Amino acid sequence: MKIFHKVSFVFMALVFGNFSALAQTAYPDQPVKLVVPFGPGGSTDLSARLVAEYAGRELGQQIIVENRAGAGGSVGMEYVAKAKPDGYTLGMATMSTHGANSAVYAGKLKYDPIKDFSPITNVATTPSVFAVNPKVTANNMQQFIALAQANPNKFSYATPGTGSLGHANVEYFSMLAKIRLLHVPYKGAGAAMNDALAGQVDAITDNLPSALPHIKAGRLRALVVLSEKRSPALPDVPTYAEVGFPQMGGGGWFGIVAPAGTPPSVVAKLNKAILQGMKNPEFIKKLEESGAVAIPGTPAEFAMQIQQAVDRYQRVAKVTNIQID
Repeated sequence: MKIFHKVSFVFMALVFGNFSALAQTAYPDQPVKLVVPFGPGGSTDLSARLVAEYAGRELGQQIIVENRAGAGGSVGMEYVAKAKPDGYTLGMATMSTHGANSAVYAGKLKYDPIKDFSPITNVATTPSVFAVNPKVTANNMQQFIALAQANPNKFSYATPGTGSLGHANVEYFSMLAKIRLLHVPYKGAGAAMNDALAGQVDAITDNLPSALPHIKAGRLRALVVLSEKRSPALPDVPTYAEVGFPQMGGGGWFGIVAPAGTPPSVVAKLNKAILQGMKNPEFIKKLEESGAVAIPGTPAEFAMQIQQAVDRYQRVAKVTNIQID
């Protein structure tokens, strides 16, 4: 009888061990959720939907994009941070959610951009653009600075919200250029863009992919881009460095993260699928048409980029005194 129990125990252990191995290799056996921490239609959403389409093909499983906007992306990222670390809930991280927010929401952010996530890969970098409504007489940034210096707080600019990445960037630029602009925060990029197009505000800072159609149509005039080099989509528009402000740095990025504790095997499989999807010529074409550039990488490389963003915006928030009460 004892021998029978021992044999049964060994048999059950082998069976359950095999089931466990099968369960690990079966990932993903259900749709994967990709949380976009901003509203639909913006640059983050656009990049996420491209990843969902092309990486989903590689995974052999549907990736469903879910928009959870609020608090500069913090609402969606908090949701991802608290999700089960099984690879079925991912988040679209940005320089806002994993950079600026940790500084401007100091002590109030309900997630840690470093400790609460498993980076998978960066996906794209995109310039942001500072553009004015055509009623503003400045044709370039030098002229705009001269107008703003002569008229403190006369010229307004729209952002997706107080403490947003755009807010931090423009306030930092204003300090460097010694100008004072009137900040008009909105609840999302869409509402900010609508009022900039209507002339209710004089200027807007926005990601290039969502602003580009309006610039090309003449509804906005681009003065400068925040990127390491000029965008191929706007070859005549200089960078901040070219107009004398190299301290502004480069453009923003969009990448994929999972909750901390996600198994390394799942992270590796997701990284492989996303990078393979990003090699698709259709993916590259659609991304470039939006004004973004693919920047695939390893989880370790993305972790380093996140840390650099946190460090940078801690410094920016300190010198501009931006903080959410």
